[in-house]
Amino acid sequence: MLRFRWTLILWSAILIAAREVQAERCGAHAPDPIATDRPQVTSSSIVVPCGSLQFENGLQVTGNAGQRTFDLPETSVRLGVATKTELRFGIPDYFWNDQTTSGFATGLSDMSIGMKQQLGPIRGFDISVIPSISLPTGANAISSHGYDPAVQLPWSRALTKAWTAAGMFSVAWPTQGLRRNLTGQSSLYFDRQLTEPWDAYVEYSGSFPQRGGPQHQIDFGTAYKFTPHQQLDFHCGFGLSDAVADYSLGIGYSFRFQVLGTHLSRRASIEASPQSRFRTEAGTSGSRRVDSAAGNARRGIYPAPSV
Repeated sequence: MLRFRWTLILWSAILIAAREVQAERCGAHAPDPIATDRPQVTSSSIVVPCGSLQFENGLQVTGNAGQRTFDLPETSVRLGVATKTELRFGIPDYFWNDQTTSGFATGLSDMSIGMKQQLGPIRGFDISVIPSISLPTGANAISSHGYDPAVQLPWSRALTKAWTAAGMFSVAWPTQGLRRNLTGQSSLYFDRQLTEPWDAYVEYSGSFPQRGGPQHQIDFGTAYKFTPHQQLDFHCGFGLSDAVADYSLGIGYSFRFQVLGTHLSRRASIEASPQSRFRTEAGTSGSRRVDSAAGNARRGIYPAPSV
């Protein structure tokens, strides 16, 4: 019943958003710089422009107790369908030597679908809500074998022209051992704009499952936009509690292009000022969030296997 309700709610929201496309001047914000859901744990609090298709990709190595796990391509696909609405698709990740409750395994993770609805700006805060659900499409040893819903509430606020504060509150219902394990997550990060296309950040995130120990980690990273619609990023993280991996290192490449309203996007690009070419969500690069169940477990919103 829970699976049916979440699926019905999600697809209803998707259909409503799709209808909004007819009234939206898609392409008007195409020149806006890319704002990604990586490399932070905290999700971006703004949506991709209407008519834009964005791909976010990466490679990560995680180390714990002398064992290393590799995963790629960490692909998240985001499609802007209205002024403040986007559809989201988490492509299955490939894990090598992934630590699971039954030992180490290699294979694909579950995929996910979702949407983001931007609620702000509200009194200087950018705020969004992101409902999603993962589908049991992964390898037998890695998949949760359930339809796992989650809700995220990311926010951000500019402190000065160079500094931004942001964070996220989340709740998820991952399937573990044929049972739901209600898990809450909170995060907070500070971003510093070093130059117009280059920024760096420090972030704390914690996950608190009903079953299993809390997971605390600290993350450092940087992102560089070598064009307004292409970004390279790097991050490193360290576990602060026993239930999370010792360290993680990752790199990523993201890009965006316009698939609807190209005639409007060309006009808007001509009218856009050069000073705004690299400005993004309150000066931030975005954040690292892959919505697959296995990806969420490794990054913190779903509890990872005890170590």
